[in-house]
Amino acid sequence: MSIKKHFRTIAKTALVLIYLVIIAGAVVRMTGSGMGCPDWPKCFGYYIPPTQASDLDFKANHDYKKGIVIIKNEGLLVAETAFKSSQKIDLNNWKPYTKHDYATFNAVHTWVEYINRLAGALSGIPILIFTIISFWFWRKNKWITILSILTVFGMAFQAWLGKTVVDSNLAPHKITIHMVMALVIVAFILYIIFAAKTRFKNQIIDSKFKNILLFAILLSLIQIILGTQVRHHVDEQVKSIGYIKELWMQNPTLQFYVHRSFSFVVFFTNAWLYIRNRSLALGYNKITLALICIIFEVISGIAMYYFDFPFLSQPLHLVIATVLFGIQFYVYLENRRKSIFISKER
Repeated sequence: MSIKKHFRTIAKTALVLIYLVIIAGAVVRMTGSGMGCPDWPKCFGYYIPPTQASDLDFKANHDYKKGIVIIKNEGLLVAETAFKSSQKIDLNNWKPYTKHDYATFNAVHTWVEYINRLAGALSGIPILIFTIISFWFWRKNKWITILSILTVFGMAFQAWLGKTVVDSNLAPHKITIHMVMALVIVAFILYIIFAAKTRFKNQIIDSKFKNILLFAILLSLIQIILGTQVRHHVDEQVKSIGYIKELWMQNPTLQFYVHRSFSFVVFFTNAWLYIRNRSLALGYNKITLALICIIFEVISGIAMYYFDFPFLSQPLHLVIATVLFGIQFYVYLENRRKSIFISKER
């Protein structure tokens, strides 16, 4: 019984770590570090990545392990077997890395991406733990166990998606899928946390509130997807003109205008939810947090466009959007809790 008592705490820890991974991923994009480790799951063939460019130069009389990567003639070479090098490079011991043609080393980018990967691996530990514990809930609520198992598979799939993002040299549609999958994992864990509750507040089940809330969740997902497309445009601008921030949004894409226009719909939809919750005393206090998130989203969006992307404004904009999604989804669970089979309230 004591194990089940700590189940929700472990699940909440996993949720926090998933959000830390999202933050780390946002920092990776902000700093342009997505290709800091050009291979996966290792980084230049190492479990602990190099710290300087000379570490990736060919070395004479050096013991190389299978899979170690070096940079040669602006390309990546991978050691096919373990061997000791001679005075000159023998290309028979190496094969070209053909998944992409990115062959640049930047220590900052490498370690930012490496920390992102470490955060992802760390988040998997509490997920494995609560999945094992979830079998104790099988009789009372099979969905807790089923979704726990799905979360483990979701994390494995997310890791594979991360590999495909790197292999594709940051293809925009793969980055978007990677982001959406992170939200799916957040939703799984939130459901698990909610379904394992034993005490609930007095909240009124309101069908109109629920339907508009579903619409609000859909809007948030659309906004996040559109935001990743806008971010891709910014990335392309960085590649073409460098870090001249005032020029990044000089010629915005259609996605930007749709994204900006949708923000008004998002705000008024959630404002309606807030007003209905207050006027009917429905008891969904977290909807206030959702509205606060939207206000900060608007502020960060204005800051990026009109004040040339202040420091950390980009990752904050994304992270707040994912927090908003999490809050909305949890409120939705609260609104439909009578249809979720859970243990009896104390």
